[in-house]
Amino acid sequence: MSDSELNYQEYGRKLLTALFGALSALRLYPVENETVQQSLTELHSLVDEVVEAEGSAEIRVVGDFFFLNETRLRLDLSNFATFGAFAKALGTHGIGAVEIVKGIERSEWAPFLSMLLRPPVADAPYEGFLDRLEQAPVRNLSVRAASDVDDPGDNDEEALTAAKRTYAQSVKVAEEVMSDVRIGRAVNVRKVKRAVQGIVDQVLSNESSMMTMTTLRDFDEYTFTHSVNVSILSVIIGQRLGLDRVQLYELGLGALFHDIGKQRLDAEVINKAGSLTDEEWAQLKEHPTEGLLVLFGMHGFANAPYRQMLMAYEHHMKVDLTGYPQNRREREPSLFSRIVAVADAFDAGTSVRSYQYEPWPPDAVLQEMRDNPKRGFDKLLVKVLITATGVYPVGTLVILDTHELAVVAKVNPDPDLLHRPVVRVISDPVGLPLAEPKAVDLAAPDPATGRPARQIIKTTDPQKYGIRVSDYLIA
Repeated sequence: MSDSELNYQEYGRKLLTALFGALSALRLYPVENETVQQSLTELHSLVDEVVEAEGSAEIRVVGDFFFLNETRLRLDLSNFATFGAFAKALGTHGIGAVEIVKGIERSEWAPFLSMLLRPPVADAPYEGFLDRLEQAPVRNLSVRAASDVDDPGDNDEEALTAAKRTYAQSVKVAEEVMSDVRIGRAVNVRKVKRAVQGIVDQVLSNESSMMTMTTLRDFDEYTFTHSVNVSILSVIIGQRLGLDRVQLYELGLGALFHDIGKQRLDAEVINKAGSLTDEEWAQLKEHPTEGLLVLFGMHGFANAPYRQMLMAYEHHMKVDLTGYPQNRREREPSLFSRIVAVADAFDAGTSVRSYQYEPWPPDAVLQEMRDNPKRGFDKLLVKVLITATGVYPVGTLVILDTHELAVVAKVNPDPDLLHRPVVRVISDPVGLPLAEPKAVDLAAPDPATGRPARQIIKTTDPQKYGIRVSDYLIA
């Protein structure tokens, strides 16, 4: 990282802090108050430095992300709530970006920030703000509507590249954690936290790219990729339930640690090919308790990680408590534990493991989880997962009614069209591989008939055809 980039990050965070401070002061005190005047002076001094160096400064808010000009600011959980208050103030008025140009005067800040604190115009918040801005003594500050602000997630290639980087880093961290626990070495909790923050950032920025990453089910690295996949899937379910960023972080962290207790068990049992004996199965069922104890003794948390301990302990209990560990008293597994249970089962059911050489097709796994009450999953959470994955999850190999083979590449966002995803056709009707996969939206109507030209007739096993679906999704 260059010094200039480091300074840009530092300036960006300081600038957001100054904006929040000035807004807070104006909310509490009249403009003549000394605290307000001091906060405006600090804000103007910072802005002046950036504008002098860059010619202008634009603060952009896209979803949960902040940009200073074209640099995305790396915010951690300790300061996100602070900066989020400024984003909320902009969002209330339909504003997605604020641009400051050379010539900005200190006197322009008080009227501009005061307008942000006023209630928005009911029917047209952005237009109403523009009207007010034109009448105010503000000439070197301009705004853009949230609807006009570019979303970095719109660039599929860039989003996929970012997702790949995050995924690879997370798998590496998971491998380090598992190895450290197995040999009794202290876990670098700070590194784990950064990895989970990266997962949360990427899911919020581009969910579909991170969903695509979960198709990278490597048999040789199953333990590590499974932990990361469960973290990703749990965060996806959580954000669709409306959990906030801090809650998603807590959830993702627990999901990454959910099987940590297995590192305390005999490796031969964990990696055994074929069925387990009764004695081995009894040993395997101890991993939730072992996981709780590992996390309880782990250093690097400000407080004991109780939520993560519960997720490790409860994720195999089932909603009716017929799972394990057994309970002597009535209890209800926590929401986070039930989310992790669903994510864990879906990824495990669709993966090749030491004792499962033939994974189920993803759609069959979802159907079994939804329809078989003996599996013990929260039905609502399974439905939430289905809305995220679609009836045919990303990475599913399907046969079309044209007899072409295709790999599901993207879920249809329309809940009524989950059965018509975007696919990549990889073979012709007689089974010959195409030189270049062809993207086809199964919901797009045929101009001649007005009806979709292709539809899925069944799913099939990629191993049967010697196909690795991730080759067609992740270039």
